[in-house]
Amino acid sequence: MEDFVRKTLLFDFYGELLTEHQKSIYQEIVFDDFSISEIAREHGISRQSVHDMRKRCEKMLTDYEERLHLVERFLTIKDHVTKIRDLSEMKDAGSARTPEETMKRIGEIADVILEEL
Repeated sequence: MEDFVRKTLLFDFYGELLTEHQKSIYQEIVFDDFSISEIAREHGISRQSVHDMRKRCEKMLTDYEERLHLVERFLTIKDHVTKIRDLSEMKDAGSARTPEETMKRIGEIADVILEEL
């Protein structure tokens, strides 16, 4: 997965578990593309502190995902929903399926999604 997308998903799912200060600095580095010097000057801290905060936040977000697997589950369910949408639009490679076969396959995928929840 692209690094920026991974960071975005981790922040979306677990960002509220960071302190306001951590969130602010992490957002400025990752999403606003501010330099470490700009952030240090704005917050009145050293560049080393900003760098350490970024590393600490990335580790915290990654640790949350390793324990909770919410992003992984989200991506799995998203993939299954895409399969259902493709089946409903007959985009599946085996589009020679009958409507009954398509509905059966959609039901199977729905069962997998429900097991994930």
